[in-house]
Amino acid sequence: MHYIDLIVLIATLSFIVIFGYYSNRKNKSVSDYLKGGNEARWWTVGLSVMATQASAITFLSTPGQAFHSGMGFVQFYIGLPIAMIVICMVFVPIYHRLKVYTAYEYLESRFDLKTRTLTALLFLVQRGLAAGITIFAPAIVLSAVLGWNLVTLNVIIGILVIIYTVSGGTKAVSTTQKQQMAVIFIGMITAFFVITSYLPEDITFSHALEIAGASGKMEILDFSFSLENRYTFWSGIIGGTFLALSYFGTDQSQVQRYLSARSLRQSQMGLIFNGFLKVPMQFFILLVGIMLFVFYQFNDAPLNFNPAAKNAVVNTEYETEYNQLQDKLHENRQKTSETALKYVKVSEENSLQKEKIKSQLNELNANEIQLREEGNKLVEKANKTVETNDKDYVFIHFILNNLPRGLIGLLLAVILSAAMSSTASELNSLASTTVIDLYKRNVSEEKTDAHFLKASKWFTLLWGILAILFACTADLFDNLIQIVNIIGSIFYGNVLGIFLLAFFIKFVRSNATFIAAIITQIIVIIGWWFDWMPYLWLNLFGCLLVMILAIILQTFTNSKK
Repeated sequence: MHYIDLIVLIATLSFIVIFGYYSNRKNKSVSDYLKGGNEARWWTVGLSVMATQASAITFLSTPGQAFHSGMGFVQFYIGLPIAMIVICMVFVPIYHRLKVYTAYEYLESRFDLKTRTLTALLFLVQRGLAAGITIFAPAIVLSAVLGWNLVTLNVIIGILVIIYTVSGGTKAVSTTQKQQMAVIFIGMITAFFVITSYLPEDITFSHALEIAGASGKMEILDFSFSLENRYTFWSGIIGGTFLALSYFGTDQSQVQRYLSARSLRQSQMGLIFNGFLKVPMQFFILLVGIMLFVFYQFNDAPLNFNPAAKNAVVNTEYETEYNQLQDKLHENRQKTSETALKYVKVSEENSLQKEKIKSQLNELNANEIQLREEGNKLVEKANKTVETNDKDYVFIHFILNNLPRGLIGLLLAVILSAAMSSTASELNSLASTTVIDLYKRNVSEEKTDAHFLKASKWFTLLWGILAILFACTADLFDNLIQIVNIIGSIFYGNVLGIFLLAFFIKFVRSNATFIAAIITQIIVIIGWWFDWMPYLWLNLFGCLLVMILAIILQTFTNSKK
């Protein structure tokens, strides 16, 4: 990496960390530290909520997801605006009326201490795992493409976040997230226009969309009911809604963002702002991936975007065959480029000719997929430990090999800023839940507010260290953005069901809920392990299962009396 990019990267991250550290150190109470003194306005809440969800995984994986599979992933977010409206009407007023620090405090007043503790522990397990993933995800990709040491990167990202999160608490997290979102928006918009400017002179933006559409990348909505399809309109509107309800309504990393607002109305406005901006943002990031696909219709690309894949076959018996496949990919790309140009030049009135060229283009794209699969098989033969799924490497490969100096540093800052913003929220919420729901609630002696303020900082540091340790021992899954959502889907449905029981099913008591929650969590984990259904549906499954079991158990208990 050129020294100019290094300067841009270091300067951007240093400003965020230093500003976050020095501007928010004057926390005088637990309320200041964990709720930011309730000073946040709606735009701060909205951007903070968005930054918490939009981790580095979003900006690494989503363009690659679109490059390989098209725009269909946007269906994952269809249920988000619906969930925001429900949360604003049901969840937020209850939290504000009770003046809680965490979402789980309410469960003790509705049920009992053991139900509150169980739900808090479920949150701590899944969010603790996710905190490690949000550090590990960008670190493993950047280490592969830049040659930096993976463990060192994990430690650096973790320490940068710990510095200002421990010192400034919730206010520091919210303040830095506004700056991080500014860097992210500027970087992604710049990347989009740079990619489109690199297309051939004859290819306009509308032509690019036409080529992508002919290649099957612009199929946004899938109304099929097949459980074989992971992303459909129905999985998004049902499973996605339940996931969003769970995440934004019961996950402390998000609840803490809007509990810091000045008023109930400010919290609600911030969530609505996020709900209706998030879908266009994800659409735009996927569109960046679509433009990458079109870019590589006219420019050479490696058989696998992960540099480790190429390195795995070097000096092995498979190197010659791998290079031959790379040559075939080059030849196929040349034909693809010519065919794509022909396609956009043919008039819509000549439908038969246009359809014929479209078939040729699809055949060439299918050939490319086949060549990549054959290359991946060679990599696996050479080294089974190398990750051949390269979705997470597509965007970063383009950045490092095509962007001018300075912009590379900016885009790397986007990725690391996103990692820091999500991790900071997670550490902040993990500490809040640990202090409020476990430590403070179960400590026998009376302690001062200053004691719990100090405990909050120590638990933030502890969770930061645990996240770094987990990141250093983690492994890469199929796709980074999917593994975070999978982890959430395993736990979120159960937690949401507990809250819905608390809100709406008043005759169900604590013991029935507690037992139902434990049984449900075991069943959901078994269902995920044996792949009973696409992971998005686990949110609906877990939610309905815990509610049905609790109602049955409570009814059975009452009938015995």
